[in-house]
Amino acid sequence: MLFLPNNIRKLTMKKPLDRIDIALIRALQKDGQTPTKELAAIAGLAPSSTHARLRALRSDGILTGIHARVDPSSLGIGLQAFVFLRLAVHSRCAVRTVWEAVCALPEVIAAYYVGGDDDIVLHVAVPDTQHLRDLVLDQIQLQDQIARVRTELLFEAYRADVLPVFAEADG
Repeated sequence: MLFLPNNIRKLTMKKPLDRIDIALIRALQKDGQTPTKELAAIAGLAPSSTHARLRALRSDGILTGIHARVDPSSLGIGLQAFVFLRLAVHSRCAVRTVWEAVCALPEVIAAYYVGGDDDIVLHVAVPDTQHLRDLVLDQIQLQDQIARVRTELLFEAYRADVLPVFAEADG
C-alpha cells in the first residue's frame, strides 16, 4: 500500500466496534490461528455467529491478514538496518517514483514516508554488510530524486505483535 498524502487512509473507524469485535480482535492478535470455536467461547457467541463476525471484520478492512513470524536467520538474514532517504525534490511525482522503486526491492521489509529531516525510512533485511553496501550503492542511491542516504545498523529490536485498542466498544 502506498502511504502518500493523496491517499493516506483517514484515521476514522470504518464502523463502530462493539465489545465482541474488540474481544475477537484482541484474541486474534495474540494468536491468529485461534480456532473459531475457541473465539466463539471468548466472544460468547455461537461458532456460526463468530464466523460471520470475522467475515464482516475482514470485508470491512479491519482484519487485514494473518501473518507468521519467522526467525530471520533461518532465511539467511544476518543483518537488518534502517536506511534514511532525503529527497532532492518533494513533488508528489518524485516521492511516488522513489517510493515505488524502493518498495519493490525484496530486501525492504517496511517503508515509512515521514516528516522531519528525512523523507523515507526503509527497514531492510540482508545477509551481510556487503549485501547492504551493494543494495544502497547499486539500487537505492541510484535514484535521481534522492539527495542523501544514511544507514544505521539494527542490533536488536522489539516489535509489539498486538496493537493497542483505543476504540471504545459500542454498546
